[in-house]
Amino acid sequence: MPVILLLNGPNLNLLGDREPQIYGSSTLADCVGDARDAAAKLGYDLEDLQSNHEGDLVTAIHGARNRCAAIVVNAGAFTHYSYALADALAAFEGVKVELHISNPSAREEWRTVSVIAPYVTGSIAGFGRPGYRLAVEAAAAKIAGAAQ
Repeated sequence: MPVILLLNGPNLNLLGDREPQIYGSSTLADCVGDARDAAAKLGYDLEDLQSNHEGDLVTAIHGARNRCAAIVVNAGAFTHYSYALADALAAFEGVKVELHISNPSAREEWRTVSVIAPYVTGSIAGFGRPGYRLAVEAAAAKIAGAAQ
């Protein structure tokens, strides 16, 4: 089966405990489970990685080249300053979806700029836990559209 890689950045391991008024009460395992179910229904395998370390995410993106059909990335705070992630995503030729549980544009000023946005196919933001399912569905739809 083709593979979608789901990457989660710093502090997302704390979902369910960290600022539930912003991020909700669902855990990362809940979100990944939703993404995995959506991928399976669409004929994709889902691999996932959460890391608080930028280099781990860069290495995972490098490893996805010529192997994965798409990457869904919730880069957390790395979204706003990690040019290393931006460069790695630029080198990946498949579909790339930027994902955020909250809406960064409606939050603190420093969250309104995404340095990875120029290198992704599209973004899903502000839909909470369902965003994980939506991001996988969007990636699969884009892959299907690109194949036509």
